[in-house]
Amino acid sequence: MTDAVRERYDRFAREEAPGRSAVYAEWAAGVAADAEMQTVLSGIPEQHRQPPLVFAVTRLLGAPVAGYAEWRDFVLAHAGEVVSECARRTVQANEPLRLGALLPALSAVDGPIALLELGAAAGLCLFPDRYSYRLLGEDGIERARLDPASGPSSAVLTSVVRGALPPLRMPEVVWRAGIDLSPIDVRDAADRAWLETLVWPGEDERAERIAAAADIVAADPPLLIAGDAAQRLGELVASAPRQATLVITTPGVLVYLPREARQALISGIRSSGARWVTIDPVRLHEGWSGADGAFAVGLDGDQVAEADPLGRWWEWRAGVGPDRA
Repeated sequence: MTDAVRERYDRFAREEAPGRSAVYAEWAAGVAADAEMQTVLSGIPEQHRQPPLVFAVTRLLGAPVAGYAEWRDFVLAHAGEVVSECARRTVQANEPLRLGALLPALSAVDGPIALLELGAAAGLCLFPDRYSYRLLGEDGIERARLDPASGPSSAVLTSVVRGALPPLRMPEVVWRAGIDLSPIDVRDAADRAWLETLVWPGEDERAERIAAAADIVAADPPLLIAGDAAQRLGELVASAPRQATLVITTPGVLVYLPREARQALISGIRSSGARWVTIDPVRLHEGWSGADGAFAVGLDGDQVAEADPLGRWWEWRAGVGPDRA
């Protein structure tokens, strides 16, 4: 198992952390060259030992955001606690900026909308109507902006749009709910600390965005229920208002499910009669295309855009708009 740990952390250090967090790149590279640390981390169940989760857990437990040597000393001194805490945690990258990439798909759905998110974490992606959007060209010049009816929001989602700009409109959300194995309550200090710790060191703009979104959610909490999405989907679908168009979203959650569970959940979504909006690696869906490791936005199972996994850029590639039947 230590070989698997070494390979995973080496890949993270080389391919995933650069450009986002110099601290995490250093920690991951250190683990990849450290047999003793590999042995400790191999005690964590495989589904719970990915670098962002392990690093966030150690910071939550008090590890200093410092060089590898200091972080290593902390982990070795608290190895049992780190292993047990990682085993009960999951990555909950509740990034509201993903809504920037989902906005054109939501714009293609007739409202009013009843919004149901699977893997909702804190529910930050349940408020597309409460955030401001700033859409930039690749040259950095603003191409479009949308604000809530009440005026500019304290949470601003800025994305780069490549290619043509599709028709866009602010979603009209009249009901919002979410399912998560372990929902995060942003009104709870401990839950809020976990949400903030999931932000990688160096991502200051992201930290500010998530804090602003969390304040909006705390002021008007959505319905969040704990449980397995496949098992509890039916009850929430049944409770959604009939006068609204039910939209189920799965932003970034399907990749964490084993293939059989993922297919079962997708089947449940399709049989619900709801519209379905997601952002996933293209490899998860038959017929989707893109570069190796690329992400894309899907509407009702069809790929409609290419996108950064966190919504930092997107490119619309479908001939649908708000008047889609």
